[in-house]
Amino acid sequence: MTCKFDYEAPADLLRDRIVLVTGAGDGIGRAAALAYARHGATVILLGRTIAKLEKVYDEIEAAGGPQPAIFPLNLEGATLKDYHDMAETLDKEFGRLDGILHNAGLLGRITPFEQYNPELWDQVMQININGPVWMTQALLPLLKSSADASVVFTSSSVGRKGRAYWGAYAVSKFATEGFMEVLADEVEHLGTIRVNTLNPGATRTKMRANAYPGEDPQTLRTPEEIMPTYLWLMGPDSKGCNGQRFDAQPPK
Repeated sequence: MTCKFDYEAPADLLRDRIVLVTGAGDGIGRAAALAYARHGATVILLGRTIAKLEKVYDEIEAAGGPQPAIFPLNLEGATLKDYHDMAETLDKEFGRLDGILHNAGLLGRITPFEQYNPELWDQVMQININGPVWMTQALLPLLKSSADASVVFTSSSVGRKGRAYWGAYAVSKFATEGFMEVLADEVEHLGTIRVNTLNPGATRTKMRANAYPGEDPQTLRTPEEIMPTYLWLMGPDSKGCNGQRFDAQPPK
C-alpha cells in the first residue's frame, strides 16, 4: 500500500510523544530521529556506535528539539535479558512508549544461496528479525501504556516478492512482514496500538550503495526526502491503519 508521499506534518505532530528509533546513528534512522524531534517528540536514540548517536543527540539539541536519550545496544549480541533491562530502564525514565521505528538492519551479501555463509545468514536474521521481535515483546507493556502508539517495521521490496541472490536479507524481510501481520492482529482489539511495515524504497544510504555499487546515488532520494511517510505513520493522522504495508516513495 502507498500513502501520502507529500504529507505535510504540522509542527506539533509528535509533541509530548516518546519515540524509539533503532539504527539512529546514520542514514534513514538519523533522518527519522531528527524529523521526529523537530515535530516535538522526545526521541530515544538506539544504536551500536555511541559516537554516532552522540552526534545525532547534539544535532537535535542544536535544533531546539526536546532533549533526546541515548541507548547503546548492538542487536547482534543482545539477549532477552538486555531487552527486558531496556524495558525496565525506559519504564523508569518515561513510563510509556508512543512509537517505535525498527530501522536497524544488515544487508548481508548479494550472492547465490548455494554460496551463502551460514554464520552470516544467522547474523542477518538476528539483527533484522530476531532482535526487533524480542525487543517488541519486551516493550509491549510500555506501548500499552500509551493512548496512541505506532510500531513501524522496516521492510523492503524483496520482502514482498523474492528476488534471486538476496538471500537472508529478503527472507528476514518476508519474516518481518509476517510478524507485523501476527502482532497487528493481536493488538487490533486494543484500539490504541497500530503495527505496520514501511518500505523506504531506493534511498541514498550506505546499504543501498553496497547492494548496488554501480548505481549513481545522485539519482536517488535522500533519507530526508522520504520523511513525510515516516512522520505520517508515527503521528495521529495514521490512526486506524493497522496491519498494513506502506511505501515511502511512489512507484516508478
